[in-house]
Amino acid sequence: MLNPTFLPVAPVDSLADGACRSVEAGGRRLLLAKVEGRFYVTEDACPHRGASLGGGFLQGCEIFCPLHGWSFDVTHGTGLTRPDKPLRTYRTEVRDGQVWAAITNPEPAAG
Repeated sequence: MLNPTFLPVAPVDSLADGACRSVEAGGRRLLLAKVEGRFYVTEDACPHRGASLGGGFLQGCEIFCPLHGWSFDVTHGTGLTRPDKPLRTYRTEVRDGQVWAAITNPEPAAG
């Protein structure tokens, strides 16, 4: 099994409870959501047409794709519209005022 690298995603105070947004870490575009005080990170591309879920609507733990309305549970990545099309999820930690996500095989830093 590959060991993930924890990378900083965003400051804890940059996201209100019940909100979500797109972020980047390890060369990947991710969705960061805060539900009932807990942070969740999933892939940011809807498996239907690749739309950014960061532009979608978060209601409770359910994110709705802005393109065609497919929905997913951000806490587990479960596809609610299409259970056969889940989102990849990433383990999160909060350290020193930052949200960190466990990224397997991050892209090398440019520079």
